[in-house]
Amino acid sequence: MYCLAIETSCDDTCVAIVKDGSVILSNVISNQLDFHRRFGGVVPEVASRKHLEYLIPILDQACQEAGIDVSQIDVVACTYGPGLAGSLLMGLCLAKTIAILFQKPFVAINHLEGHLFASRLDHPDLTPPFISLIISGGHTELIMVKDWGVYTSLGRTRDDAVGEVYDKIAKHLAIGYPGGPIIDLLSQNGNPNRFHFRGGLEDNKENFEFSFSGLKTAVIRTYNQFSLNEKKDDTLRNDLLASFQHSVYRTLWKKTFLAVKKTGYQGISLGGGVSANSYLRHQFSQQGEQHQLNIYFPSLTLCTDNAAMIASCGSFHFSRGELSPLDIEPHPQLRIV
Repeated sequence: MYCLAIETSCDDTCVAIVKDGSVILSNVISNQLDFHRRFGGVVPEVASRKHLEYLIPILDQACQEAGIDVSQIDVVACTYGPGLAGSLLMGLCLAKTIAILFQKPFVAINHLEGHLFASRLDHPDLTPPFISLIISGGHTELIMVKDWGVYTSLGRTRDDAVGEVYDKIAKHLAIGYPGGPIIDLLSQNGNPNRFHFRGGLEDNKENFEFSFSGLKTAVIRTYNQFSLNEKKDDTLRNDLLASFQHSVYRTLWKKTFLAVKKTGYQGISLGGGVSANSYLRHQFSQQGEQHQLNIYFPSLTLCTDNAAMIASCGSFHFSRGELSPLDIEPHPQLRIV
């Protein structure tokens, strides 16, 4: 069974073909970093226009790599939320057109659920129940996965998403965009114990919610306290970023481990662009060994937005007869439940 999937929730144009929900035949991703870097963030209007430009060539490339003609597809899946309205609309328009032209069933997919299936693609042994932590530029959310298709949101960020904070700090320090990979790299040469920052709600054991806006402000204020000459010191900058990153890890781990203790689940799955962070992966792996927990990371390609995870998720819903109407509209604020 072949599923063709399209993912355009933000600024990555993605098309993939997955066989039987688990075998990736093609997974083409075209990012727009060069167009958004000058603005220090994603410009929604630019993103949607670039999707319109890229989608057809990316579709052709995905079919060629998979050795599959569009007419051979069994089902078409596409992200319909959450995300940028204009970007979501571009992907949905193409997916619906393919479904109509070739008379194929159509499945609209929640982008957050797609990230759950990213780990499933890389780890066939991942079986519910488990805790999922989705961390990206737009999301920070803890999810209790009771079964595939059965989810409970435990908590999410009250303000900035964790990846958003990385980008804002990087922009203030003028070190480039996107901030996540740059901070991760520079932090490797820094002392994570030089500065002590705290994430909002970090020690609140009454809920699973996050808050990163205050952490962002604390890092920026600390940086601003130094003189211009001191700011030119790479050691200071790297120590500041390493300390910030350690605080992010500590906050995420405390809430995730709290969820493990409350539920009794022994598995933790991570997803989203920030789950590609090398420091975070190392620290979570160490904690998993210490507490005898199973930690699942997607491969780096499947951490960020991609259509393979949407295809896997779409295949799952198609196998259960859960199809979507062709008049479904983008849902920018869609939640997991």
